[in-house]
Amino acid sequence: MEPIQETPDLSAYLAADEVIDHHHPRVRETAARLARDAEDSYAYARLAYEFVRDTVPHSQDSGDLRVTWRASDVLAEHTGICHAKAHALAALLRAEDIPTALCYQRLRHDDGSGYVLHGLVAVRFHGAWHRQDPRGNKPGVDARFSLDGEHLAFTPDPEKGEVDHPVLYAAPLPAVLDALEAATDRPHLWRILPAELPDGR
Repeated sequence: MEPIQETPDLSAYLAADEVIDHHHPRVRETAARLARDAEDSYAYARLAYEFVRDTVPHSQDSGDLRVTWRASDVLAEHTGICHAKAHALAALLRAEDIPTALCYQRLRHDDGSGYVLHGLVAVRFHGAWHRQDPRGNKPGVDARFSLDGEHLAFTPDPEKGEVDHPVLYAAPLPAVLDALEAATDRPHLWRILPAELPDGR
């Protein structure tokens, strides 16, 4: 799959906003702490990825009912679903001037009851985009940071109607953000998260 930038302006993938708030002191402090142990931007990106993957439990795995969506809150509360963790990782990477995009997969729910959009990120190194999934590992999931082939949490199965969406977004999809903001708890969020991109795919 060839990634497609939503916008050709690379600076859009470094921007801060209400969600990817890498201007926030908590994000800056975390980024600075991680950067102290990194000899270059590649090492920093791997450390930031592993930090979000391993120290921010996926709320479904941990049983946490709280819903987070703003990067600084994800880092403060140490909880979130895939989208929230993607926002946190994007903020940490952009804080160190690493272009980072948000991207999506359409996956079947674990119980087979329908589809949901799964969120991950892509980082730009050496003139190319590389997708990374900080969702968090569990039995059957072994995602790793890599610029040499993908090691994502999930591989969509087209026969089941699952899809890898190639578009790289500079900001979260409004429908995803609306659901995150509206949800009263994680079970409620599961019921209202979108299953499709805005064009209905």
